[in-house]
Amino acid sequence: MKKLFLSILFALTAITLQSQTHEIGFFAGGSNYVGDIGRTNYVYPNKLAGGLIYKYNLNPRIALRGTYTYIPVSGNDSDAENLFRKNRPGGTLSFSNNIHEFAVGVEVNFFDYNISDYRTTFTPYILTEVAAFNYASPSTVSGNTVSLKNKFSYSLPVGIGIKGRLADHLAIAFESAVRFTLVDDIDFTTDKISSLNFGGNGNDWYVFTGFSIVYTFGRPPCYKGLAE
Repeated sequence: MKKLFLSILFALTAITLQSQTHEIGFFAGGSNYVGDIGRTNYVYPNKLAGGLIYKYNLNPRIALRGTYTYIPVSGNDSDAENLFRKNRPGGTLSFSNNIHEFAVGVEVNFFDYNISDYRTTFTPYILTEVAAFNYASPSTVSGNTVSLKNKFSYSLPVGIGIKGRLADHLAIAFESAVRFTLVDDIDFTTDKISSLNFGGNGNDWYVFTGFSIVYTFGRPPCYKGLAE
């Protein structure tokens, strides 16, 4: 019985070790904001953004992921196609803000994915995450001076991407994901301060669009088995 138990334990350990697939790397691209000031395009990268990413592949179809992303955002009514914003009473508005985001979530692959197997080195995917982010928020107004404070909130990133093998242990991905937030003051407009209440279209969103390059390790050596 002891030998049987040890054999089962060894087999389970071997399967677990072989199935562990880690990916770590960086991503870079562009960011944009959708809110009460400037353009209303959902995807219109106009600021350089980037960050770090880690993935753990549970199986060829599902990967858990964690990210840190630096996402600057800005808006200017003079760039808007909306005539009201271009001719806003009191003059056009503009702003810039910096968002630091930490997110965890899941990628779901359309096809089996494993870059150590030449048959499964490419797939589109969808992603969904839960994120906490830090940004500057207006706190008080004195004359023409707006005082800002650091504020934390939450967002729900949802997106789509495509990824594939780049080299032996390297993979590349392109993705775009919109962050649905719970706040309406990323652009410094808010109904909590009357002088900064410029109306709006609901909560602010922000978007990251770009590519990532990751180093993969912990994959089973599949080529040998295929050759046999």
